[in-house]
Amino acid sequence: MKALRSPAAQAVAAVIAAAREEAGLTQRELAARLKRPHSVIGMIESNQRQVNVPEFIAMAEAMNADPADLFRRVLRERGGR
Repeated sequence: MKALRSPAAQAVAAVIAAAREEAGLTQRELAARLKRPHSVIGMIESNQRQVNVPEFIAMAEAMNADPADLFRRVLRERGGR
């Protein structure tokens, strides 16, 4: 569980939640676009489940966002460069 509390994991959760809201999507709508149960999105956003790189890319694309832009936001959120 330590990794889920890391600044990087918290930043990923926060950026995904913010991007989803900016896209005007509910957790259920994003989950439907990804063909996943809505509980998965809730677990990611509440920092109970981590996201792998292919999943991060798919989530970004499902929100019509550039994965690279979202990743830069993650780096800024966690205090990176």
